[in-house]
Amino acid sequence: MLWLGDSRGYLADWITQLWVRATGRRVDLSQMPWLDGPVGPPRGIGTHFFSDLATREGLEIRREGERGLIPDFTALAATDFAPHLVHPSVVDFYTRTSAYDLDAWAEWCGVFQPFGWLLARVFSRRLQQLNVPLSGLDTSRGVTSDVVQLVDPGSRTVRHTAWVRELLVSGNVLYAGDYSLAEVPNRLGRCVRVVFPLPNGNAMVLMRPEVHPDGSLSVISAGRAFGDPGFYFTVHDQQGRVWARYLRALKESIRVFPNENGSVRADHVLTLWGATFLRLHYRLSLRSPVGHSFAAT
Repeated sequence: MLWLGDSRGYLADWITQLWVRATGRRVDLSQMPWLDGPVGPPRGIGTHFFSDLATREGLEIRREGERGLIPDFTALAATDFAPHLVHPSVVDFYTRTSAYDLDAWAEWCGVFQPFGWLLARVFSRRLQQLNVPLSGLDTSRGVTSDVVQLVDPGSRTVRHTAWVRELLVSGNVLYAGDYSLAEVPNRLGRCVRVVFPLPNGNAMVLMRPEVHPDGSLSVISAGRAFGDPGFYFTVHDQQGRVWARYLRALKESIRVFPNENGSVRADHVLTLWGATFLRLHYRLSLRSPVGHSFAAT
């Protein structure tokens, strides 16, 4: 892969960044804080990204105690969402994520599987980010699940909550995401925000919550226009300028169900132009005192 220097990075990444700049819009993060998230270095992400981020921002890394993706679940309350209707085991997973082991497996849909192989070959394996399983072998030895908080040493405020998942069979990073809540302009109420650092920018998913009659929870990344929940790319240049591109055609939903023995399961569906191209399935079980999780069969 052709290297273009420290400011541009690899050719494939630079082309993607040019596309975001050409088809997106210039944004002022002081006016749009919901688009302000961790930015990756040109050479890649990997499991070390958040420890490097802590060093750069003068933060402490917290691994002890129970750490959740959404420490205060009631903060999601809105006119269209009542947190108290969500099943307690689903709430427990989101508020104590570090206490759970993760199993994951994937189903690529029809003609889209070659796209997955291309994405892995050109971007994911090199960047060590968004390495979606391509077959059952990828998850055959299990998936790690590590929740890390980056804490301000003075105020003890949590500045970042990172969820890093790694495929044990290959060592590839499945996801390295920064979780928080954020308000977008076109919705009253907070969304779950996940930021995936990428070279000179990030991919950002903003998902509105929805509760179902059985107590299961969906978080849905879908909208019609910039400022809605959905999927965004951002690009940052050396002069501090930022561009953002909203991808209306790419939508996803994650539905988390209560399961037996206090565990939960989840179905994750991604669509492009209305066609489902990938389904991910998760089983999340309360962690045993020793050992890793093992992939489902």
